[in-house]
Amino acid sequence: MLEQGDWRVNAACRDKNPDQLFVRGAEQRKARTICFGCPVRTECLAEALDKKIEFGVWGGMTERERRALLRRRPDVGNWRELLEAAREDYTRPDAYQLG
Repeated sequence: MLEQGDWRVNAACRDKNPDQLFVRGAEQRKARTICFGCPVRTECLAEALDKKIEFGVWGGMTERERRALLRRRPDVGNWRELLEAAREDYTRPDAYQLG
């Protein structure tokens, strides 16, 4: 398991110009496409939510989307734990067996 922060070495955006990810308005939709399929999207989003990073596209979410999520879920103290648990549940083979 990667330590907090080490995820950046595997990020789909690691070789991109940061100006592509810190844009405003409709350009954010284009920036989000870099995140789709990124192997560390969950870790990236968790860091932005845990640190309440205000600017840029992180983990495929815009600033506005992250603010809305934080307002909807003020009870979450550790987004990394929550998102990693959700990912494990989603990828566990027996989680969605038809009964």
